[in-house]
Amino acid sequence: MARHAKPRLAVWKFSSCDGCQLSLLDCEDELLAVAGAVEIANFPEASRAIGKGPYDLSLVEGSITTPHDAERIHRVRRLSKFLITIGACATAGGIQALRNFHDVRSYISAVYPSPEFIETLSKSTPISDHVKVDMELRGCPINKYQLVEILSAILNKRKPGISSHSVCIECKRRGTVCLMVAQGIPCLGPVTHAGCGAICPSYNRGCYGCFGPKETPNTESLAAQLTVLGVSDPDIVRARGRAPHPDQGA
Repeated sequence: MARHAKPRLAVWKFSSCDGCQLSLLDCEDELLAVAGAVEIANFPEASRAIGKGPYDLSLVEGSITTPHDAERIHRVRRLSKFLITIGACATAGGIQALRNFHDVRSYISAVYPSPEFIETLSKSTPISDHVKVDMELRGCPINKYQLVEILSAILNKRKPGISSHSVCIECKRRGTVCLMVAQGIPCLGPVTHAGCGAICPSYNRGCYGCFGPKETPNTESLAAQLTVLGVSDPDIVRARGRAPHPDQGA
């Protein structure tokens, strides 16, 4: 009886810090199980070997910030049967999306001695702004256990078991007292997708929204509460930019 070929996995990097790819390597024992179930055809952080497409599954890290990126992501999409974006850069634009609030040309002239050699886009945008994305895994970096769960679900043709609740639930599970209620500290926990384990609130810092918006986030209500806490309108606008409406690429 002929043996079935293993599903082919490719990992792609765009504009990012590589932290989400490292999260995959950090899976250790779990990664060995994944490696035994798939053929890793392309993974720059793990090997220089590059296998030609098509690929059954592609994991894409990083945002689109250059004209070359904008062209390359379409090629990756054409070669991929299933495409998952991983991390805040790929799902929301990342830290580099701070450029979206200013004129990127002013940064280029201030940082680079020969700005004429720099070719970049005016904005940093998520992968979903350019191609169809089958699934998004948020976080900065991603939760490695969520990644393993998604890979397992795809390989076994089942729905991933990833909760859609907010960071507030994680605070309750850790026994962390609500910072907004007890101390008046601004926090995006009520509208942010769980997955980080509520790390920031456990260290007495408000949630920054690294894991993106939860399902049906009530940003209007949170904005009103932030106003009561004395947060300025520009800061509220920036905060809501980190926790957009789920229709915007979530």
